Amino acid sequence: MPSPLLAVDGPFVLYRSFYALPDSIKGSDGRSVNALLGAANVLLRIAADRGPRAIVVCFGAEAAAYRTELYPAYHAARPAVPDPLAWQFEQAPGFFAGFDWITQATAALEADDLLGSLAAVEERAGGSTLIVTGDRDMYQCVGEHVSVLMLKASISGFEEIDPAGVQRRYGVPPELVPDFIALRGDPSDGLPGAPGIGPKIAAELLARHGSLEGALAAAGEERPRIAATLKDSAAELRAYRDIATLRIVELERPPDRTTNLLGGAQAARRHGMNRLAERLESARSVSDL
Repeated sequence: MPSPLLAVDGPFVLYRSFYALPDSIKGSDGRSVNALLGAANVLLRIAADRGPRAIVVCFGAEAAAYRTELYPAYHAARPAVPDPLAWQFEQAPGFFAGFDWITQATAALEADDLLGSLAAVEERAGGSTLIVTGDRDMYQCVGEHVSVLMLKASISGFEEIDPAGVQRRYGVPPELVPDFIALRGDPSDGLPGAPGIGPKIAAELLARHGSLEGALAAAGEERPRIAATLKDSAAELRAYRDIATLRIVELERPPDRTTNLLGGAQAARRHGMNRLAERLESARSVSDL
């Protein structure tokens, strides 16, 4: 089987590492490098396990305009990025370049949109993609040639989610994930969903009616409370579904790019990560790490 493309949610991996590792981990200039170090360790661990043909780290807008236009409160409650993390965000593309990892960035879209677009172009070319994220919105991309690697709460470990895994967790297939999110809501994105409709009822409605549109069209068949909710919230629910749906754009297929251990060691030393640099210099391949 050909090696997969590893498409990485850059903001998530850096955020996760920043809060998982102490900010006392500092580089030669006294700045915290915990997010960069944690992200490198996570990606090296996955690379050793899965042997990807290339690693692409995606960055985008915190809240894309097309989503806030639909619902102004989208992402509005998220706290500002701490200054030490903001600096590491700025350093990340250059740091990752040392490993020959590709950075894909856009100001018009969010990182999730790029992840989905990379998976689409890879599948059209006959390849497969592993999406590294903690965002369950990405379950909508899962299919025969696309899996999501959900990073676990601890600093190590990940779980591969296939279509059956999406069905077990949400009670719906991947293609209905945006419809499910619209009905259930998504607290992390600030989407309230349909009042009084939780995950169980959302999955049941979609199983009965096949889609959000089907549920709205058949609202009169439901219990009075649910019928009233669907009818009263129809416009908002359609907007939430649109927000939850990824924007797939045309991208060039990334070239094959083997992880460069010596280049990564040089990048690590520039940021004062000498122990990581030593590990990279002594390894013959990623699998030795």
